[in-house]
Amino acid sequence: MPVRRLALALVAVAALVGPAGATSQSADAVTLTTFVINGRGWGHGVGMPQWGAYGYAQHGLTYDRILAHFYPGTTLAPAPVARIKVLLVDSAKRLVLSSTDPFLVVDGEGVRHNLPGGTYPLTPALKVRLAPSAPAEALPGPLRFVPGASPLWLAHPWRGDLIVAANGSSLSVVNSVPIEAYVRGVVSNEMPRNWPLEAVKAQAVATRSYALSHRHGADFDVFGDTRDQVYGGVATETPLGNRAVAETSRQVLVYGGKVATTYFFSSSGGRTASVADVFVNAKPVPYLVSVPDPYDTVSPWHSWGPVVLSAAAVSRALDVPGLIDLKTVPATGRARAVVAIGRSGDVSMPAGVLRRALGLRSTWIRVGVLSLSRSAGPVAAGSSVALFGRVELLKGVTLEQRPPGGTWQAGPALAVAPDSSFSISVTPTATNEYRLAAGTAKGAPLRVIVS
Repeated sequence: MPVRRLALALVAVAALVGPAGATSQSADAVTLTTFVINGRGWGHGVGMPQWGAYGYAQHGLTYDRILAHFYPGTTLAPAPVARIKVLLVDSAKRLVLSSTDPFLVVDGEGVRHNLPGGTYPLTPALKVRLAPSAPAEALPGPLRFVPGASPLWLAHPWRGDLIVAANGSSLSVVNSVPIEAYVRGVVSNEMPRNWPLEAVKAQAVATRSYALSHRHGADFDVFGDTRDQVYGGVATETPLGNRAVAETSRQVLVYGGKVATTYFFSSSGGRTASVADVFVNAKPVPYLVSVPDPYDTVSPWHSWGPVVLSAAAVSRALDVPGLIDLKTVPATGRARAVVAIGRSGDVSMPAGVLRRALGLRSTWIRVGVLSLSRSAGPVAAGSSVALFGRVELLKGVTLEQRPPGGTWQAGPALAVAPDSSFSISVTPTATNEYRLAAGTAKGAPLRVIVS
């Protein structure tokens, strides 16, 4: 699945993001831990990054060279089929089909019925009004509605035929459409309409190839939504997208005599990923390997962060009680797995699980840690208190302090040891809050109560 949408915003995890800390309280210490995640790219990382295609097109590469770079070893060839069946509606109790011009319906027994232009409500009974003055009558299904001079409408206009089937309680609709019309209805959903033509042509070939390599079965070939590719029909066609489709007509990528599985996504962060390193149990594919993407620097998602999450919130999201730390595998670059270290032991998971749970843009991440502790209980005014903890994979960390409800100010200088630990003594005269800060990322405030 091409899990990438340029127009999509980052999945919201409001319950996770923010300064609220994770409190680990024992007989002698209170600890607050905050994770600071920075990353690169957007999407799963396999195949063609759309921002990479944009960058290569801006540097004069044609669509065939762009495709050859991101799918090495593939070649262009004619598409093996001319039509494709797209599932538009999976389960509906009622729908309304219409046409401005006369059209026809072919019932399940092959009988053709001419219909005047107009609006036709349908239920699982499959009753159709065959003449303006006649009552609706049940027809044997499935019903194939064939357009006349203009496209059929089902909430939006669609090229090709609409096949309506009933299972007794609900309706499904499949759009049987020429493959080129399908690609026209997809390309401008997947790539902005004002991008360089050669990038959009590369997208058109990838779209066509992806669809034909993912056909699901006899009833329909592809889903019309994010389960495959977002298909919007006539309403989402654009002049640039239509030109890109026309200039790459019927072209697909093939490898070893088969249509290639052309995964694509938004932004690579500078390098794509091997399919075997990203998808669980995936076998290596010769053309889905890691390649450099030098022009991803134009992407607004080339680097992102920080995403600041409390350990308590991450613990809930991952269902790992008492989360202490997160370790990526490998330690640098795009993570294949993540080890969540909790009170009851370590839990290993694919990096994609963490990405989905926390709403991260990619698995190319760096997880920093701000952990601050103090001795449990109140202290007497004027007595010293030891603040201690650890700082991992973050630079320029400082200690800040404020009275409750007051303004944060710089605290005592902080020295982090080579083993990532630190310890510092403070002497508050009144109740005070302390936190660790790494640039714009702020750790959870730790309160020291002065009695």
